[in-house]
Amino acid sequence: MRLEGERESGNVEDRRGRGGFGGRGVPIGVAGGGLGTVVLIVVALFLGVDPRVILSGGGEPPQSQVTESRGRPDVAQDDGPRRFVAQVLATTEDAWSAIFREAGRQYDPPNLVLFSGGTQSACGFAQTAVGPFYCPADRKVYLDFAFFRDMERKLGAPGEFARAYVIAHEVGHHVQNQLGILRRIDQERRGMGEVESNALQVRVELQADCFAGLWAARTEQMKRFLEPGDIESGIAAAAAVGDDRLQRRSQGYVVPESFTHGSSAQRVRWFRIGLESGDIRRCDTFSTNRL
Repeated sequence: MRLEGERESGNVEDRRGRGGFGGRGVPIGVAGGGLGTVVLIVVALFLGVDPRVILSGGGEPPQSQVTESRGRPDVAQDDGPRRFVAQVLATTEDAWSAIFREAGRQYDPPNLVLFSGGTQSACGFAQTAVGPFYCPADRKVYLDFAFFRDMERKLGAPGEFARAYVIAHEVGHHVQNQLGILRRIDQERRGMGEVESNALQVRVELQADCFAGLWAARTEQMKRFLEPGDIESGIAAAAAVGDDRLQRRSQGYVVPESFTHGSSAQRVRWFRIGLESGDIRRCDTFSTNRL
């Protein structure tokens, strides 16, 4: 990725080294939900709207006690990684501002919170194990750099563009929030059974993948920031976090009814749709029968 000389977003909130906040938090697993460790691993390893909000049915996250998470004091504002995140976030701001402007609307960008270990969010206590997520309640993306290390070492998805894809996917959820999509889906999910609810959530996640592809297309058009191998890196990242691949890795078999993010093939397909079309109208994952 060519980001030299690119501006840094002013919407990055760096909480690393502050330590976590003890007190009321939220569990990752689902008691009696039937997904067991599958949900735990999927949530721990990847992206989405805050999984605790999803798993609690869209209302207030379930509460439980957590111990204090101590931040790492050695983060002594290093800050190539922070600069990279701020620059990528700035490209999402530029891309989505242009897309919204073309539709006669104004884009209100999210804040991105960097933390280490744990921190408080309006959706509950954010822990490293949860992975990156977007919290609709405070309109913030939460990210611990430890996830990027896990992407490379455990999921086999290295590279700057793979990391940028993660950020763009989470910002995609913010776009859904601003467009009222998350609110509508939350209302539809009420009263649904687990299988139906999971199927609808898959469509939410695939649209965020499409939005990530759309970000890449628009940013390339505006800035020519892609280098050889970048798109392949993004596709590898999308494939690495497909529910089928994660389930096969964790338990040796696949349960499609429990998918909450989509298969590897689906995630790659919708990322490509956004990337190749550059058209937000093509990212309608809710009215198609072919995911």
